[in-house]
Amino acid sequence: MRTDVTLGEESTPVLSRRTRPTLVLAFLALAGVVFAMLQSLVAPALPVIAGELSVSTADISWLVTAYLLAAAIATPVAGRLGDMFGRRRVLLIVLGVLAAGTLVAALAETLAVLVTGRVLQGAGGAILPLAFGIVRDTLPPKRVGIAVGLLSALLGTGGGLGTVLAGPIVATLNWHWLFWFPLILIALAMAGVASGVPASPVRAPGRIDVPGVLLLSAGLVCLLLALSKGGGWGWASGLTLGLFGGAAVTLAAWVAVELRVRVPLVDMRMFAGRGVWTTNLAGTAFGVVTFGSFLLVPLLLQLPTSTGYGLGKSVSEAGLFLLPATVAMVVFAPLSGALNRRFGAKLPLVTGILMATSSFALLAVAHDAAWHILTAVTLMGIGIGLASAAMTNAILATVPPSQTSVATSINTLARTIGGSIGTAVLAAVLSANTSQGIPTEAGFTASFWICSGVLVLAVLAALALPTRRGSSTAGRRRGTS
Repeated sequence: MRTDVTLGEESTPVLSRRTRPTLVLAFLALAGVVFAMLQSLVAPALPVIAGELSVSTADISWLVTAYLLAAAIATPVAGRLGDMFGRRRVLLIVLGVLAAGTLVAALAETLAVLVTGRVLQGAGGAILPLAFGIVRDTLPPKRVGIAVGLLSALLGTGGGLGTVLAGPIVATLNWHWLFWFPLILIALAMAGVASGVPASPVRAPGRIDVPGVLLLSAGLVCLLLALSKGGGWGWASGLTLGLFGGAAVTLAAWVAVELRVRVPLVDMRMFAGRGVWTTNLAGTAFGVVTFGSFLLVPLLLQLPTSTGYGLGKSVSEAGLFLLPATVAMVVFAPLSGALNRRFGAKLPLVTGILMATSSFALLAVAHDAAWHILTAVTLMGIGIGLASAAMTNAILATVPPSQTSVATSINTLARTIGGSIGTAVLAAVLSANTSQGIPTEAGFTASFWICSGVLVLAVLAALALPTRRGSSTAGRRRGTS
């Protein structure tokens, strides 16, 4: 087995007699599912946790904010470390940190300890980018596209499971079990990765770009903190504006540094590839609407029927309404991989975005019956499944193997930033359209149209994607971006 493949060399999957591709994919899938569950398990239980810890709504929101900040920083850094030192090795470290954070959160009795656990859990944001690299390294080329599709579906699948399971877990046991159950799954994933996933054959030689890490981290903290807390602090407040200004200056400095250093954290030339910048724009747009759907649809479902547009569902019932989207992602993400192998990533990406666009357009014009919601979320799941896998496969077609994890981690980061923007914008729209403290129907309609409009921009970006067959292996053959 080869143990070192440097930038510019041709890379082929490295399989020993003991390597079983199906088991490799299963262990990586388990790791991805548990991380996605941890993203969504906490949100429905925030009021319960706030009550038991005797803290305010503003304070308990730090459980989401701290996790978001940590994930945003850890994802590109761990992705780059995986490219440098081996993806399996870094994935085991990431899973270890995730396990430690989950244990801390499960044992927490104060908000400060719980927030600390959530910060450590944020390291799990690098799981899927590392998994994509491992898949590219170890699976036969004909299976890469479909495997990427399956892994891409996990973010939505695990998120859907977390939303559905949160209510019953808290009602039957207590909120601490929101972390005990995932901890068991993390332990299983670690054991599986350690025993069944081969060491990564690809390396990107170089040293850690410390200035790049520090500047990117500072810029992301400023940006995401402003987006997450700006609504409460006031968008025109000095603190919010100062954070936005700090983000602009710091991120500009980061780009300047990355262009000058010999071995950057992120190679800026990589973004010039049409397979990268187009998918990052599409990823940002999908981040806006994906997080928007998690905010808008459950809220609409839970509003009382007396409003004339709410459906009066409980938290658990609202979660069940998202199950069709989860099933659709599981089915259509692998199909996206198959389409990618035959036609390239452009067809499934454009088709997926159009499906998601139609789902929000439907919600904008019809959302007062259960079948309206179910039809729309199913279309949304189909669109996200097709597009998420296509974005990753498009990136794999553009970048060399030695940049796989850092390139896909940047796309993950783009979705995270888009999610923060979407949450902030849509929450502001709903807040501006309230009656007696309840969002009006006009607020929901405007928000759905905003999501649909954002996806129209994503379609335009996707149309600029090169049309290419065999895209999952094209970047491997080129060896350069």
